[in-house]
Amino acid sequence: MAYDLPQRPRRNRSSAAVRGLVRETHLTPGHLIYPLFVLDGASRREPITSMPGIDRVTEDHALREVEEAMNLGVSSFVLFPAVDDALKDASATYGLSRDNFYLRLARAIKDRFPEAWLMSDVAMDPYSSDGHDGVVKEGQIVNDLTLPILADMAVVQAEAGFDSIGPSDMMDGRVAVIREALDAAGHTDTAILSYTAKYASAYYGPFRDALESAPKHGDKKTYQMDPANRREALREAELDMAEGADMLMVKPALCYLDVILALKEFSDRPIAAYNVSGEYAMLKAAAEKGWIDYDKAMPEMLLSIHRAGADVILTYFAKEYAQLYRSWHG
Repeated sequence: MAYDLPQRPRRNRSSAAVRGLVRETHLTPGHLIYPLFVLDGASRREPITSMPGIDRVTEDHALREVEEAMNLGVSSFVLFPAVDDALKDASATYGLSRDNFYLRLARAIKDRFPEAWLMSDVAMDPYSSDGHDGVVKEGQIVNDLTLPILADMAVVQAEAGFDSIGPSDMMDGRVAVIREALDAAGHTDTAILSYTAKYASAYYGPFRDALESAPKHGDKKTYQMDPANRREALREAELDMAEGADMLMVKPALCYLDVILALKEFSDRPIAAYNVSGEYAMLKAAAEKGWIDYDKAMPEMLLSIHRAGADVILTYFAKEYAQLYRSWHG
């Protein structure tokens, strides 16, 4: 028996060929930014237990990671420094040193791979003895005392060759202060990819393991956003655009797909999303237990973020996705 159905959507799903013709979302390795955790020293790789397959690496290994990723079509990277506790203080002084290992590595990458696009991390927490993204006074995070530190940090990073500054701190006004400082120092071509809507999320745990940068007291809820809020992200986006941000980021990604879509519809700037460490870890853990098909679930996860509106995805899956992409496309 055949029904008289004027609309049969399955016709456009009847073969791989036609599915390819009408596919709406295409995610390539060129849409991805690969985060690297970096260490001082040489010839060291330190596995991160809560992030299987991801290591903290010294400069020699980092250069090999960059080369391997670029050969697979991933040409954008964000660097995060794992700083020894002995170098940390309340003012994040080591982050301002022009000879710190983080900046030396950036220069080495740009010298060897000038075509690579490098994004920095601007925040006090990797260098702070308090583990917070801002200056701590009497248990409070002091916004306006933090801004000049972030601005100085951005300038030395731009001098080292970073193509984009990534303020991840969520202090009010930091994009404007950083933009002004960069321009005054002659770095008018250095972009700002702002962590516009960075939520106080439970999904950051493995990242803090990787950098040993968890707060020594309190939490980050007075500066990172409340996970319950969506409209507030639009307010943050409006401010960041007015202050000079070139791209806007939502972090995390999976639990905030609605926020990614909201910013995509609201803004004329490219939208980035951070597929964070907890999202990576839970998929890896499920795959290790045989509960999920990793090679199918991982691309589906990334595709959902791109489909929601993220033009750019920061993801620890970048190199593995690129390997799969090459196997699909030859």
